[in-house]
Amino acid sequence: MSTAEVGRQIGYSTQQVRDLERLGVIPAAERTPSGYRVYRSEHVDALRAYRGLAVAAGPVRARKLMPLLLASPLIEAAAVIDDLHAELASERAAVVDAKKGLDLIRAEVRDVFDSSRDSMTISELATALGVRSSTLRHWEAEGLVLPERVGSTRARRYTWQAIIAARIVAALRAGGHRIPTIAAVLERVRDYSDPSDAEVLLAVRLQQLADRSVALLEASASVHRLIRKP
Repeated sequence: MSTAEVGRQIGYSTQQVRDLERLGVIPAAERTPSGYRVYRSEHVDALRAYRGLAVAAGPVRARKLMPLLLASPLIEAAAVIDDLHAELASERAAVVDAKKGLDLIRAEVRDVFDSSRDSMTISELATALGVRSSTLRHWEAEGLVLPERVGSTRARRYTWQAIIAARIVAALRAGGHRIPTIAAVLERVRDYSDPSDAEVLLAVRLQQLADRSVALLEASASVHRLIRKP
């Protein structure tokens, strides 16, 4: 196949194909005596794998991963793909937790929380969310997550309301939403007990994660064809 032919199969331009070859994302093409590139089925598989990884993990990361996958034995390549699936599962779990918090707000189920037991320190909440304590302090400074201050040391204590807010913020930030957008959503949740805006954004986030998971499955099949052993 020519550069144009292989590009048409994937929906890439000839320049994109050449650039991805130069970056090691796909194997080097063979050359005719006159210098023209010749591509084969493995190049199509590599481009399909990259296309799926670009959706699942982002194009920058996909460009870094593809040369590694091409050079790895099956066991190591499978581990890389497994790690990506685990990351997506973790992101999905965070969104589901945030949606559960919204369900509690909508139902106004406060008696299921024990105010003394169902609270967290800043380090506990940071660990639960997979973020740094400094991130929580930044969200506090932006008015997104508001902990109580307790004791002589004025230590932060995150009540169930603050925990729910933090889960919402974490899920929406992971989805690329900016601070002003999240602040407006949380204001509606707090002031009007109306979680509908947040629910819409979280539903969109879940759909994005589903799309990324499907893309990763498609990429996995292409990677397997590339590196499987007879």
